[in-house]
Amino acid sequence: MIWEELDAHLDKVPGIVSAYVGRPGARPTWTRRADATHYAASTMKLAVLVALFRAAEAGRLDLDAAVPVRNSFDSALSGAPRFVNDRDYDNDEAVWDRVGGEASLRWLAERMIVRSSNLATNICIGEVGLPAVAQAWALAGARHSVTGRGIEDFAARDSGIDNLVTAADLAALLGELALGATRPGPLASPAGCAAMLDVLVAQEHREDLAAGLPDGTRIAHKNGWVRGVRHGAGVVFPDDAPPYTIVVCTTTDLADGGADGEVEDDACRLIAHVSERVWAARHDLAG
Repeated sequence: MIWEELDAHLDKVPGIVSAYVGRPGARPTWTRRADATHYAASTMKLAVLVALFRAAEAGRLDLDAAVPVRNSFDSALSGAPRFVNDRDYDNDEAVWDRVGGEASLRWLAERMIVRSSNLATNICIGEVGLPAVAQAWALAGARHSVTGRGIEDFAARDSGIDNLVTAADLAALLGELALGATRPGPLASPAGCAAMLDVLVAQEHREDLAAGLPDGTRIAHKNGWVRGVRHGAGVVFPDDAPPYTIVVCTTTDLADGGADGEVEDDACRLIAHVSERVWAARHDLAG
């Protein structure tokens, strides 16, 4: 069976590899260490996106309102000095080009996802607040994932405040988005969930999950990476089968591409291989 083959293959991988595959709203077809926590890297931006859309639907934020684009943020550690982002560590010059000016929250949210901009992410967190991000995780049914701080908030990180995810929690959030686009759910209105999926479909970093799919396959996804970590989390929408959620989280020496998400490494190829094998079994997933 494909799942036993994948487990045998992943048993040989150094480090920790977690996975979750299943149809939204159904029991998973295959899991592997799905509740193991990993450093979140940029996958935490999924919960920030949900928090923004929820706040907009509640009337607390206007996604089309312009906000200042500033590189200075409050630390999650009480009493710590404000922190800044490193331009060389980011993936999106378009946001940095607007520093000192303004941009809409909707545009910043899109750049946070499609280019994985750290600066855009911290601006969005500053507008919506970390408690709202925590509520997004909770409403999705996440059990272990935490967004405790902004990106590059080193004072908070060094004090033990961190960002963690599990494959199961990422799958729960993405599954609720997919289901929420078809009927009312806990995260947002159907229109809001559909809009968030559209943002995720526009993802430009396609070196892992998307690389294992046939060209043109619709996938709403977010990945995350730092040296030693590479994750891919998405919902795949085949033309000939129901949608399915796939998440692969890796904490491994194979993830040596560094901060530049354009660098394909062995961890990218591993996630692409899992994605390819799951695609081959798309008609046989539990419903």
